[in-house]
Amino acid sequence: MRTTAALAALVLVAACGERPEPDAGPSPVPSTPDLAAPATATAPDAAADGEQGGTSDWREVVSTEDASRLGRLDQAWRLARAEAEDKGFAAQVEALGPLVDPNAGLAGSLQPAPGDYRCRTIKLGSNGPDGLAYLEYPRFRCTVELTPGGDLVLTKTTGSQRTRGLLYPDTDRRLVFVGAQAWGMDETGWPTYGQMPERDQVGVFERIGPARWRLVLPWPRVDSKLEILELVR
Repeated sequence: MRTTAALAALVLVAACGERPEPDAGPSPVPSTPDLAAPATATAPDAAADGEQGGTSDWREVVSTEDASRLGRLDQAWRLARAEAEDKGFAAQVEALGPLVDPNAGLAGSLQPAPGDYRCRTIKLGSNGPDGLAYLEYPRFRCTVELTPGGDLVLTKTTGSQRTRGLLYPDTDRRLVFVGAQAWGMDETGWPTYGQMPERDQVGVFERIGPARWRLVLPWPRVDSKLEILELVR
């Protein structure tokens, strides 16, 4: 992708999964994706020049189904929070503060600076009758790198659900994420968006405080109604 500096797209790679860092302590045990068919690996630097999609407009990249997911973001927030609170997790949700406030996105400074970060994943609501209504994972390791092409690469380096994709310009309060997920510890790369539709992900990336951001994925294909990846220094 080639854009101006003001609208430079971001490439985001994140990992969220069942296995915490050795010092992270216990975590909830979510339902596990089917790992029987590993994705065809893509080298971590294969999309580092930002060429995936070949456009700065996310609307030209996402499927109709995923565009609908983004269009129903408000509904995902409402139903996911209500389910988590109704099923006994109101205190946990309240304690998360602006991380789970649908209106917490701030204008400006949307792109995190290159460097090391800590990440954690929160899942609200269930996408199935037997799923858990609330999942909170421990911290994982993240890095943000600036590519020679001017894109930012965010890598969540541990976990068994790992995301890679682009953050496209959208408004002064959010970027739009388009990516795909690798499953299991034996996969060393990521499918590209559209290669394996069951792995595709779309969401919005927002700044919610000083040195604090979140990626919000409405109606994800695994576990929940709403998935949030928090990114902090």
